[in-house]
Amino acid sequence: MKVVITGASKGIGKAIANKFAAAGYDLYLCSRGEYDLYQTVADLQTHYPQANIVAQVADMQQPTSVSAFADWVLSQGTPDILVNNAGQFIQGNISDEPAGTLHQLMEINLYSAYHLTRALLPAMKANGKGHIFNMCSIASLRAYPNGGSYGITKYALAGFNANLREEMKPHGIKVTGVYLGATMSASWEGAGINPDRIMQADDVANMMFAATQLSAAAVVEDIVMRPQLGDL
Repeated sequence: MKVVITGASKGIGKAIANKFAAAGYDLYLCSRGEYDLYQTVADLQTHYPQANIVAQVADMQQPTSVSAFADWVLSQGTPDILVNNAGQFIQGNISDEPAGTLHQLMEINLYSAYHLTRALLPAMKANGKGHIFNMCSIASLRAYPNGGSYGITKYALAGFNANLREEMKPHGIKVTGVYLGATMSASWEGAGINPDRIMQADDVANMMFAATQLSAAAVVEDIVMRPQLGDL
């Protein structure tokens, strides 16, 4: 089983990679940070020698980089699972955030998933099976203070996810939206939050892996996860 994970060098992406590597899946990873990416590959190979783990540096904000990564993946076979995890969080208000914020966040939070999915879909459709995860957010479900353009892009990603789910039903390809509340990741580093107050990345990885273990007749359409004590 081949699993493609974007933004896999740290946080939630790395936790997902760990979970699938532990199960012996073949991993195809990307991130724009070369050092962290290949350090992650080395760590995974040390802990899970039974898994084939390879990676390529890719800046998912750049369509040409997305296309090159897709070509590299397809050169090694058809993916069974695609995790569109790459994303960026910038806090702010629509009324006064820096010019270009929406454009920047749309490129990484929406267009990266859109372009990579479109590039991989012909091969997945020909295979007649597969599973695509789109890392949405509780910001996709409800606006909150200081959400700004980040919230707009996550609403848009939820729309992409819903439409893709409808399109892929006849092709045997499952589509799952992952709607996360506060989860320990790079976005929360240095925020001074008690780590017991928010979810762990492993919690997310465990739920996503479980969603891949169902029969072909069943799909988890949405995974909604929040800290036990509620949103922050």
